[in-house]
Amino acid sequence: METNPKVETTPASQRDSGDLETRDMMLNIGPAHPAMHGIIRIVAKLDGEKIEEADVEIGYLHRGFEKMSEMVDYNGVIPYTDRLNYVSPLINNMGYCMAVEKLLGISVPERCHYVRVIMSEISRVSDHLTCVGATAMELGAFTVFLYMIKAREYLWDLVEKVTGARLTVTYCRVGGVKADLPEDFAEPCRKAFEETRKVIDEANGLLTRNRIFTDRMNGTGVISEEDAISYGITGPFLRASGGTFDVRKDCPYAVYEQLPFDVPVGTRGDNMDRYLVRMEEMEQSMRIVEMALRDMPPGPVLVNPETGRPIPAAEMVDLAKVGNIAAVSGGCAVTGPTLEGSGRAQHPSIATDEKRVFFPPKEDTYGNIEGLMQQFKLVMHGHGVRPPQGEVYLPVEGANGELGFYVVSDGAAKAYRVRVRPPCFAIMSALPKLLKGGLIADMVPTFGSVNMIGGELDR
Repeated sequence: METNPKVETTPASQRDSGDLETRDMMLNIGPAHPAMHGIIRIVAKLDGEKIEEADVEIGYLHRGFEKMSEMVDYNGVIPYTDRLNYVSPLINNMGYCMAVEKLLGISVPERCHYVRVIMSEISRVSDHLTCVGATAMELGAFTVFLYMIKAREYLWDLVEKVTGARLTVTYCRVGGVKADLPEDFAEPCRKAFEETRKVIDEANGLLTRNRIFTDRMNGTGVISEEDAISYGITGPFLRASGGTFDVRKDCPYAVYEQLPFDVPVGTRGDNMDRYLVRMEEMEQSMRIVEMALRDMPPGPVLVNPETGRPIPAAEMVDLAKVGNIAAVSGGCAVTGPTLEGSGRAQHPSIATDEKRVFFPPKEDTYGNIEGLMQQFKLVMHGHGVRPPQGEVYLPVEGANGELGFYVVSDGAAKAYRVRVRPPCFAIMSALPKLLKGGLIADMVPTFGSVNMIGGELDR
């Protein structure tokens, strides 16, 4: 932190400090790089320790997500969506793919909906764990941060089982998902949630009734429901101010209507209520996952012991080259050692039966001419997924609020326009209002409650 030498002298008649002449101070906070969130700089006008005005600069965050999405084919955009919010990328994947599917006028199988919801809610818990842990650490509760990161590791182990990756997962596909859940996924999920709930209980005991923590959080960073709505704020931030809007409830998608859950709502709109809302949302998300695992339609058994076995993809290619089509057609490909559901990939329960959209199973690609032609048409330059002319907007409930994708098609293999409504952008626009009137020390918990994600601010 550095101070600006420019000061403003205010006549005593205009001050509350009696006969003493006082001076405002301009304090330059930053530029700083909080974790991986991007550059931020705040210029605060101070009257003693009180913030009279705050000018927030989010820095140069333009990586060109929207324009890059117009330069590649529709499935090529999915890795970019990972980076909008690297803590909960599965929600980003899902939102974009659903927008393109709406543009195409297709629907995915019910099991695919369940798989997407399960992975999205695991992502939501991971995101909230990170936000709460980082906020606690910034207020001096480093132990809580370590606990939350420990719990996040349990969940990222689950993500790795399903997707083969931990952060940039690129799991969804237009028309389905990359791979089904592993057959025994329910058991490791149960164990991970059991440990996560223990950690949340520990953090709750360390923070919620901690006088130091509550004094820093109560009554700071206050915003009313009316003001939050006027800024376009959604998600936990809005719900902490009394708003009940949740895309999963108010504009239901996938199978959320079939999975009853509560929407936690605060009353004061301060940092404490935002913390409490996120803590309860984690429990609700885990309940959603448990209900989804219970109610999800079963997937097919891809390998019949009498007709085939899982075959490594490289071995399948070699068999096809020598013309051993019978062996190829009798098994399914295992595409990667870290992707436990890879042997359950690209089957009708997790992918729409649309040859113009989804890749064929590898056994069809290497086993018959129709599958090979389908694969070739989808990957060949100038072909691929080609929605009809039109435009769509589709919102999902991201970890920070409404995440919306606007996609325009002119009938080509690439989108004509892609625009994204990132929830964090609206919250950051309200940060000057949140800081004004508070103490300079209140900036720490308030900024933590914003959960600034640089990728979501990328324009």
